[in-house]
Amino acid sequence: MKETFVCSICGAEYPTDRRTQVDGRELCPSCLAEHTTLCRVCGERILWENNAGTEMHPLCQDCFDEHYTTCTRCGMLLRRSEAFYQDSDEDEEYPYCNVCYYASPKGINDYYYKPEPIFYGEGPRYMGVELEIDGAGELDSKASQILDVANRGGSELLYCKHDGSLDDGFELVSHPMSLAFHQKEMPWVDILRETVRLGYQSHQASTCGLHIHVSRAAFGPTEAEQDAVIARILYFFEKHWDELLKFSRRTQRQLERWAARYGYKEQPRDILDHAKKGYGAGRYTCVNLTNTDTIEFRIFRGTLKLNTLIATLQLIDRVCDVALFLSDEEVKNMSWTTFVAGCTQPELVQYLKERRLYVNEPVESEVEI
Repeated sequence: MKETFVCSICGAEYPTDRRTQVDGRELCPSCLAEHTTLCRVCGERILWENNAGTEMHPLCQDCFDEHYTTCTRCGMLLRRSEAFYQDSDEDEEYPYCNVCYYASPKGINDYYYKPEPIFYGEGPRYMGVELEIDGAGELDSKASQILDVANRGGSELLYCKHDGSLDDGFELVSHPMSLAFHQKEMPWVDILRETVRLGYQSHQASTCGLHIHVSRAAFGPTEAEQDAVIARILYFFEKHWDELLKFSRRTQRQLERWAARYGYKEQPRDILDHAKKGYGAGRYTCVNLTNTDTIEFRIFRGTLKLNTLIATLQLIDRVCDVALFLSDEEVKNMSWTTFVAGCTQPELVQYLKERRLYVNEPVESEVEI
């Protein structure tokens, strides 16, 4: 009787003499043709799923690692010998293609740009905003117009960054500021008005998020004290997930992709321990803990509506207050009704009513942008 094998992809049985092994898989002739290709450098046959290059220029992983890289800005496949690097040695790990290297961005920095933070207002609770905008071009000329409005008078309050998750836009990033500074000194009303005038959207673009960083130092002088507060923040998010989902204006599917939850557990510390044990979503969690100096709240959909932006900052400030000043048991016993009853700032109260999340009668809301 003729010896046979089972194809590891389609599951069909074939004579052994028609078997080809690729990347440790036994394939029939049909799957070999459909699911494999040849490395353009060494000629080795590889599975398409293991292609480290592009569809037009497939590469095995070894050849990619030895001979190729990708542009930091646009993601283009590059031969290492053709890559460009910034002058400073610390930027050597960020290669650029010819076009991106010689483009002279006056307004939009690359994704890895991180200036020395400038702190505005009274600490230690500083909040940084990352607001994604889309739909009107990743153009330095437009970014510069927004920055002219934001940084009028010589202060560097805002800068812009490339963001690969956007179709045709970029990210506005504030330096760390107190809530009071955001509300009274930061020219958000002018920034948002200029952004809309230039044709951008955020909420309606569906690609955009609003991320808020809060200083870890705001939660206590020691790591143990900070962890206790952060644990209560995580617990609050898990317990009131449905309400926060409604507040965020995102869909459950969007959050699963960009801001996944950690999963409810009985004790705040158990959720934090779970998060610290290498939770698979990395930074794409509702409360991102991967940054050294901040925690990042990622659940909110982008907005160019001033009241929504300020209300979101106020909500995070209120959650931080609850986690900082209440015990584990008090946070566990707090209902959403009790939480919102303590929200007194007019922008936040207005937004909670618009989203049908407040204890009083709802109100009509303006359209999000």
